[in-house]
This record gives sequence, C-alpha cells and structure tokens, in this order.
Amino acid sequence: MTSAAPAPRVIAVVGPTAAGKSDLGVHLARELGGEVVNADSMQLYRGMDIGTAKLTEGERGGVPHHLLDIWDVTEAASVAEYQRLARAEIDRLRAAGRVPVLVGGSGLYVRGVIDALDFPGTDPQVRARLESELTMRGSGALHARLAAADPAAARAILPSNGRRVVRALEVIEITGRPFTANLPGHEAVYDTVQIGVDVERPELDARIALRVDRMWEAGLVDEVRALEARGLRDGRTASRALGYQQVLAALAGTCTQDEARAETVRATKRFARRQDSWFRRDPRVHWLAGGEGAVEELRRRALALVERAVTA
Repeated sequence: MTSAAPAPRVIAVVGPTAAGKSDLGVHLARELGGEVVNADSMQLYRGMDIGTAKLTEGERGGVPHHLLDIWDVTEAASVAEYQRLARAEIDRLRAAGRVPVLVGGSGLYVRGVIDALDFPGTDPQVRARLESELTMRGSGALHARLAAADPAAARAILPSNGRRVVRALEVIEITGRPFTANLPGHEAVYDTVQIGVDVERPELDARIALRVDRMWEAGLVDEVRALEARGLRDGRTASRALGYQQVLAALAGTCTQDEARAETVRATKRFARRQDSWFRRDPRVHWLAGGEGAVEELRRRALALVERAVTA
C-alpha cells in the first residue's frame, strides 16, 4: 500500500511595492501547477484596481487568483478575517494537489497566514473610547502614548496611521502586554518557501515614480471619484490607501492634483522602505535580485529554489 503524496508546499513571494512580485507569482504558479492567493491588503477591496496595481485578467495569464475584490471600500480591514479566508484557500488548493503561491507585500497578512499567529479580539468599549480620543486629540498624541508603552510597535507604525495606533493601544489594554508581544517567533504552520524580490533602492524609487505616473494616466482620479460615491471616504482602511488618500485630499480641495501625485510618490517610497525592513527581519526569506534586466534570471533562480528540498 503506497502512502499518499505529501501536500504541496506553500510558496510566498514577498518584498516591497513595485519590486515585481505579482509577475513572478504568476510565472511560478504557471510553472508549478499552482494558483495565486493575494496577500496585498488593499487588493482585497472591490474597485481599487489602478491604485493598487492589481493585475488585469490578461496579465494573470490564465492563472486563477484568489482573495481579490472581496470587501467593499466601506469595510474595515481585519487581519484575523483575512487569515481565516487565506488559510481556507491554501488548504483547499493543497488538498487538490495545487501549489498555493501567496503573493503580496502586506507583512502582517503574510505572517498571519504562514505562521502560528493568533490575533487578540476586540473590545467595542475600549475601541470606541480610543477612536473618540483619536478624533479629539489626533493620531500624534496617541502615537506618543504608544511609544511610551511599546517602543517597538511605535517604530513599526507611522504616527499618521491612526487606525493602527488605535488597534495597538487596544491590544495593549485588553491583553496587558505590549502589542509586539502578541507577535510570536517564526513558527510556521505550513511547509513554506519565502522568496523576497530584491531591487536596489535607486531603481526601486524610479519604478515607484513611474508607476504613480502611469496610475494617473490610467485614470486613478476617476477611479477614486467613483469609489468616493460608493463610500470610500467613510472606509477607515480603504480611504488611507496610498494614492487614494492623496487623491481624496485633492478632490476635497486641500491640495492640487500635482501635489497629490508628488505626495503619493513620496509616501510610497517611505512605505517600500518599511516593507523591506519588515521582511528583512525574517531570516527565512530567500532574497533574489529582481533588478532591471534580471527578470529571466530571477524566474530561473526562484524556480530552482522552490524545486529544491528546502523548508524555510
């Protein structure tokens, strides 16, 4: 009696925005008989296509993509809910003998899927009180409190990101522990190979600037205007997405469109640095060069890596 074949391992393609993760994910899925599971928190939202660089149907090359367009822009993001949905997709794919290729730069979302990570619940009263303070005092004041309670969390969360500051303070109050104490060591729940796409900073910055220009040319402003009519300004998560936040400001008359575009470039570069720092802290990520002219070599090396008997 022969034993059943082991379930396929999970491939995770990670790294900063504009590094080329999506294209590599599609290539690996096609070569390995796999399907892509989205791990970009903003691509979960319906209608947020241009500003999130969501692949078109043609660019997906016939590879099924999962967990795109599942939330309305008025819904607040939930890492715990994403974890549940993503693991269900991965378990289904592995049971069918398909290789799950997890692709995205949202670090906590990736870890929530592949690692033993339990997310503390929420307390509506604590949350409401903190959100009231956020409205009255601003995110800077709450971030200062977070810095005193959990310096590591304060370093990882931008002072302007009021939603995440509130969540960190809520977890600290509910659990009585630092927010970062709820992120355990690297204890994987799947046999996973993580590939980091590494692009030198000057080239990545140039790619980001070009991508933002192309988003404006492709109609990002019209996309945001249409989503605004569907409640984008009321969405606590979606309204803060890179590009969308800046265009909303321009539509409200608080800045010009040129200023919004320039700020989107600056903010995206800052975000890319934070993404890179997050993934660099994980020693299990195998970094492969993905610079200009290295696409074919990146694909070859990535394929060789995942086909080896490596667990990382």
